Amino acid sequence: MARQDVLDPGTFVLAAAFAGKDQLTNANPSLGQGVAGYAHRFAASYADWAIGDYMTEAVMPTLIHQDSRYFRLGQGGGFRRFGHAVSQIFWTRMDSGGHMVNFSEIGGNAAAVAISNAYYPDGRTARENVSRLGVQIGLDMAGNILKEFWPDLHRKLSHDQAEPRP
Repeated sequence: MARQDVLDPGTFVLAAAFAGKDQLTNANPSLGQGVAGYAHRFAASYADWAIGDYMTEAVMPTLIHQDSRYFRLGQGGGFRRFGHAVSQIFWTRMDSGGHMVNFSEIGGNAAAVAISNAYYPDGRTARENVSRLGVQIGLDMAGNILKEFWPDLHRKLSHDQAEPRP
């Protein structure tokens, strides 16, 4: 699952977008400007997402026996489904079938941010680390929301009135 996410075209687009934002705001000025600066920023941004994916979907879940998959609710009111999508960032299933705090998500992203200090020469402050952790978790939360509602949106946008497959 982590490998699929790392190689997903959306991950490359996300890395390019964040690299572009960082280029425009001159985040980590020691990376420079121009094509070389953007290339460094793109590589760092892609590394953030790739390491985050592996830490949250492979390494941490394996170590603490959590299931890193997102489980759609798929029915019910919008607020209930939205709450379900958000809550899975903080609460997850165990391999044993029970539920517990999603240490894979929080700890995996925290580990990824800690690793990123190796390649962000200007961003090694606690404030920068907390900001990067918030972005990682926030985008994972947005991904859960998209996973929850995309099948419905796709069906409406494509005018396909067939019932969704279970």
